[in-house]
Amino acid sequence: MPETVTDQAVLAELDRILAEVIGDDLLLDGPLTMTTSFDADLQLESIEFVALAEKLLETYGQQVDFVAWMAGMELDQIIALTVGDVVSFVVGSLAHA
Repeated sequence: MPETVTDQAVLAELDRILAEVIGDDLLLDGPLTMTTSFDADLQLESIEFVALAEKLLETYGQQVDFVAWMAGMELDQIIALTVGDVVSFVVGSLAHA
């Protein structure tokens, strides 16, 4: 893994992971972007969030603790989550690792 992980690299990896987690249902009106919403755009179910957390752990290791990060949020914050929020979390977690 490179020393510095960029937003674009994480976005591309997240696109791949979400395609695995959601499958053929990941048919957006365009490419996955930083403003794509997990609720409104992707309609991610709670079980898919669990799968996403597992894939992030497999991909980036223990320093990207998605479950603990989400556990600190209110429900409305989770509903409002965007792909950009997760990208920033991953990049920030790896920068402090």
